[in-house]
Amino acid sequence: MASTNRRLPPRQQLAAPGKWPAVGERAAVGPVGPWRVVVGGEVASPLDLSLDQLRALPRVERTIDIHCVTRWSKPEMRFAGVTLACLLDIARPHPEAKFVSFVAYSARNHSTSLPLADAIALETLIVWEFDGAPLPAEHGGPVRVVVPSRYFYKSLKWLRAIEVLAIDKPGYWESEAGYHNTGDPWREERYMAPQLTRQEMRAAFAARDSSGRDLRSIDARGHDLSGLRAQGALLRDANFQECRLAGAIFDDANLSNAHFAGAVLAGASFARADVEGADFSGADLRGANFTGASLFGVTFGAVEAGQSSRPAIADATTRIDAAGLEALVPLQAQLIRRLLACG
Repeated sequence: MASTNRRLPPRQQLAAPGKWPAVGERAAVGPVGPWRVVVGGEVASPLDLSLDQLRALPRVERTIDIHCVTRWSKPEMRFAGVTLACLLDIARPHPEAKFVSFVAYSARNHSTSLPLADAIALETLIVWEFDGAPLPAEHGGPVRVVVPSRYFYKSLKWLRAIEVLAIDKPGYWESEAGYHNTGDPWREERYMAPQLTRQEMRAAFAARDSSGRDLRSIDARGHDLSGLRAQGALLRDANFQECRLAGAIFDDANLSNAHFAGAVLAGASFARADVEGADFSGADLRGANFTGASLFGVTFGAVEAGQSSRPAIADATTRIDAAGLEALVPLQAQLIRRLLACG
């Protein structure tokens, strides 16, 4: 276990053994007719490949550690497919080609991009097998991208197109979700820099009603925001450390990777919220409601030797359903079960 932990990037936790959490959409949308993958843009020989043609290309197998931006990691995942470099050797990029964009068959037309040189140097794969079997649909099957050494949102599910570009075209995850354009887990490049001005942040605090607003990466550290209404708000990477948030309502909000260490959250509601990767170390969660919330990668306090964060304060009045407990990594699940049994 110790050697595995040394491989983890900052603030990542190991997923439960034998489990690969399915994050985001669970199924592709399309195509109409047989699945095809096209390679186009700044290339001399565009490709339009059926799955059989794709699988006929030189097959490689790689064992890769994956790191989700919502703070869980899964080491030694065995994938098989073809290298992006192999496809590009056939398509022959033009000299002006500098970036590559991957586009999905999905409801939100997901896409993501990388510098072309990085994508090749990282040995990006186009994969159709996992652990010797066809790639499951909920994990991007029949064919997805796997980019080693980047957060896993760069590894696009349900691949339909590879676009070779002269100018970068940030994808859905970067332009809409606010994820970092590089996504290096060892540098902890999770999110873009905050865009709110100090005046905008003060106005948000004063209103005490941020329902439906986009407040990604807001820094509210130490403020008294008791009773805050933030239903459906976008609060990814928000900093609520040491805040007073008693009775706050975060129902249906996106709080992935939010920081709640030391916050007072007594009686707060996170019903159906996305709190994946959030840190509740030392937070007062008595009476808080997490029913229906997505808890992948959540931290409720340090559970291993050498770590220093305080455990959350929770008791039998803290509501976390069975699905939420099941989503936690094993050591965090053990910790919160102990806390919920108190009182």
